[in-house]
Amino acid sequence: MSTLHEDKGRSVLPLLPLRDLVIFPYTVTPLFVARPRSIQALEMAMDGEKQVFLATQTDPQLDEPGLEDLYSHGTIAQIVQLLKLPDGTVKVLMEGKQRGELVKLLCEDDCYLAEVTPFDEPLVEESADLEALLRSVCDLFDVYVNLGKKVPAEVAGSIAGLSDPGRLSDTVMAHLSLRIAEKQELLAEPDPCKRLDSLALLLSREVEILQIEKTIRSRVKGQMERSQKEYYLNEQMRAIQKELGEHDELNKEIQDLEETILKKRMSKEARDKALGELRKLKMMAPSSAEATVIRNYIDWLVELPWKKGTRDRRDIDRAEQIMDDDHYGLDKVKERILEYLAVQALVNKIKGPILCLVGPPGVGKTSLGRSIARSLGRKFTRISLGGMRDEAEIRGHRRTYIGAMPGKILQGLRKVGVRNPVMLLDEIDKVNNDFRGDPSSALLEVLDSEQNSTFADYYLEVDYDLSDVLFVATANSLHGISRPLLDRMEVIRLEGYTEDEKLHIAKSYLIPKQLEIHGFEACQVAFEDNAIYQLVRGYTRESGVRSLEREIANVARKLARRLVQSENRQQKFCVSANQLRELLGVARFDYGVREEKSCVGLATGLAWTEVGGELLNIEVAILPGQGTFTVTGKLGDVMQESSRAALTYVRSRWRELGLEKDFYRQMEIHIHVPEGAIPKDGPSAGITMAVALVSALTDRPVDRDIAMTGEITLRGRVLSIGGLKEKLLAAKRAGIRKVLIPEDNSRQLEEVPEVIRDALQVVSVGHMDQVVEEAFDLVVPLPAARAKAPTAPDSDALRH
Repeated sequence: MSTLHEDKGRSVLPLLPLRDLVIFPYTVTPLFVARPRSIQALEMAMDGEKQVFLATQTDPQLDEPGLEDLYSHGTIAQIVQLLKLPDGTVKVLMEGKQRGELVKLLCEDDCYLAEVTPFDEPLVEESADLEALLRSVCDLFDVYVNLGKKVPAEVAGSIAGLSDPGRLSDTVMAHLSLRIAEKQELLAEPDPCKRLDSLALLLSREVEILQIEKTIRSRVKGQMERSQKEYYLNEQMRAIQKELGEHDELNKEIQDLEETILKKRMSKEARDKALGELRKLKMMAPSSAEATVIRNYIDWLVELPWKKGTRDRRDIDRAEQIMDDDHYGLDKVKERILEYLAVQALVNKIKGPILCLVGPPGVGKTSLGRSIARSLGRKFTRISLGGMRDEAEIRGHRRTYIGAMPGKILQGLRKVGVRNPVMLLDEIDKVNNDFRGDPSSALLEVLDSEQNSTFADYYLEVDYDLSDVLFVATANSLHGISRPLLDRMEVIRLEGYTEDEKLHIAKSYLIPKQLEIHGFEACQVAFEDNAIYQLVRGYTRESGVRSLEREIANVARKLARRLVQSENRQQKFCVSANQLRELLGVARFDYGVREEKSCVGLATGLAWTEVGGELLNIEVAILPGQGTFTVTGKLGDVMQESSRAALTYVRSRWRELGLEKDFYRQMEIHIHVPEGAIPKDGPSAGITMAVALVSALTDRPVDRDIAMTGEITLRGRVLSIGGLKEKLLAAKRAGIRKVLIPEDNSRQLEEVPEVIRDALQVVSVGHMDQVVEEAFDLVVPLPAARAKAPTAPDSDALRH
């Protein structure tokens, strides 16, 4: 059978599919053939004229390619040599002869035959452009050979002697590392000049890539040489130190430190900083001061919890149970923490809330922080800010200072060893500032959830992420907190406890705790309810329970002494109200203290202090004089202005109150607030001063069972006040039956415990005339103008 015949300018040749390889004319290439069909095609060619058609597969993974799996253009090649190998494969040496186009694929039983259209290259006339193109390709290929080092130098020499453009382009292409598609594109181009143009562009690109690779290799080599030089010098230094017998322990310590840095999960910035400082430490004498500073710095970087954290406990029911076991009441705080846990259960990561618990001393703000940590399953750390004046206490000191160290924030994190604790900032309202800086300004970054992910400590010099820390701040009042700092926190107010709440807290928490501390069995000492009420009323005066716990501890110590002195160590005690006088002495406070009788010129007001609500008696004396007005009792500016506003109201109502028009010119008016050593300020005593003035001027007593609070305006309007719950609690404690409050505060009555509301008759008033009517049972008629427009100023008030 003939292996090659022609039909209408076409040839039928055995087909040899190629994988990842393109063979050009004028090139000799060795091939290893293993596929049975390919081996049979070679044998068929050897029986004939030793010619085959070489076509490259589009997908090299196929073992049985079809017509659509082969590129349409290939090379007609001559078999130069064929050698069968012992493993069944065939090694064949091919020489490309001519381009050809695959027209049709004919399938024989044991091999493929290809119907090919061969095409000859057109003749090219010599010209200056062609010569320039030939030289350019030769020069570029010479550069390519020198940069790549993959093509033998003799190949470049042989190519330099070629003048045929077709032969030159095919020979160069055979030695370039290009993509198969790019080689096929040039193989399909019959015009030698166009092939040379395309080849020049490809060579230029490859030369540029090789130059970039050379630059990269040079840079890498330089870095490797520098690293090898440092390693060599370090080894020399170790050898010298070993000969001298020095630094063996130090080197071991530095080596251990380096391993710790590499194993520690920390930010890339921190790791690079630590390794840089460690390199400095290696070059220093261990006895130098700088070495000690660097070592301490590295220790801080390594010991901070960069990635380590605790997993939040997302069982809301259990968290609620823990907080209820630790604290009685405080529903708002508990609800906020449970909301946080609920969101955590829905979202993988949420920025921790920044809470500010505001309330009087002893209501459980600090202990509530520990309870929050327990309920979340987090660790707890506390930072006391009371009296802090130096900004460096928050941000740390720069390392240039002797004894420098990070701020208290990072100290707390290092102490607990996790990155997401509950951090209590205690007494944030008592932060001060001086020439050393303002700590509250430094706290702005700490407590800003948008900034604290990149908190910068002056000592650390690298960013630290505080966004996972749950900050809880405590304060007795908001007056000492700057507005920008307050704006970054979610304020939750903790009001004072009622007597019934204190009774429950004492029985459930304080008494068992103190009995255990003082060595009693739980059932060995019992407190009657009346005894606890007497402790609250006669021996403490506070909104919280701190003094109450102190008095319970005092009782426990007295009983412990009696138990030790008696012979029966199993003796049981029952503490009643009558026994408290024997154990604690005379009661220090009078419970339910109000005036013994209703008096002229005396009105009872309600005030808020940092320890809760208090009664505030306002006294007014009228004396003969020439129109002087005196205010005493160590009052602040706001309170003094309120007294003048009260007097102006009374002057504007002279006719309705039955006074002479110029009454104030014929007398001396003196307003005094008792307990003159205690500073007092605020506008909420305005209506009380006005009532006391009316009482003194009209000679009518004020009912002793009435207390009041509210700010007064020149038009007689009563404005809202703060601390309503504490003030009502103080009124109930003092035995007051009726309380006058501003209308604007009536909506807050829902937040007041029901036991307080039931014990008091709370009356909302919007104008001072209503206050006078309630206090004296005296109807003050409103002028017609005011009845029509309550906000219009009174003409008499403006005239006076």
